[in-house]
Amino acid sequence: MKKITFTIFAVVLISTFGYFIFSTQANSVSTQPLREIYSDNKKTKLPVDFIPSTMHVTAIGDSLTQGVGDTTNQGGYLKYLQEDLVTLKGVKDVQVTNLGIKGQRSDQLLERLKTNEVKESINKADMVLITIGGNDIMKIVSNHISNLQINQFETELVGYEKRLNSILSEITAANPDAIIVLIGLYNPFSEWFQEIKEFDAIIADWNTAAREVVGQYDHAIFVNVSPIFANPDENLLFEDHFHPNNKGYERISKEVFSAILKNKGVKKWDE
Repeated sequence: MKKITFTIFAVVLISTFGYFIFSTQANSVSTQPLREIYSDNKKTKLPVDFIPSTMHVTAIGDSLTQGVGDTTNQGGYLKYLQEDLVTLKGVKDVQVTNLGIKGQRSDQLLERLKTNEVKESINKADMVLITIGGNDIMKIVSNHISNLQINQFETELVGYEKRLNSILSEITAANPDAIIVLIGLYNPFSEWFQEIKEFDAIIADWNTAAREVVGQYDHAIFVNVSPIFANPDENLLFEDHFHPNNKGYERISKEVFSAILKNKGVKKWDE
């Protein structure tokens, strides 16, 4: 009787694995990366990397997402991050949709989230990457260039926090399972406004506020890249002295990938 039971089990098992192989060949990408089999009425999970899947990444925001300053024109930090993400055991391929727009502010990004192009991309994304806020600060600078005061940045920060919360809320509503990665601000302004020594404190305040907003969402990660650009002797900026150069983008990518690995959400691919 035991022999017959084992034979039946073997047939079922072979049939099951035959289905896996056929399904992989037919569809290229598994639509159910975590399979389950049953033995002696006990559920056993197969490894998540048993059938590697395609990771879909949507990147939204400003010129740092667009990749301004990247002389290879391959999307700035995204090209380096794509290379790192594909090394995860459960990842077969990484498809990146870059929707970054130079000059975009948080209020403009919030409006853009309502467009079909962005909504559809976020809806199918496993991960949503965001760079936003630098142009909000630059708007303050341009509007008050003749009489720039610290309290102007403090006042605008309140509105930025509200808009950032709305941005994350919209993304979460569209795709509750997506990992959201917000890349913080850095200070390139010292070369432009050397007389304003408080810019480091301004950037720190805006990053602190952003981190607190991100902390309200279970699948969101804040990445602090400000320390990367803290050393003025290290050449990480493009010739415009504002955007990162190739090396700067690569350093951002490494920081983002490190933060992603520390987050439990990525365990879907890297257990």
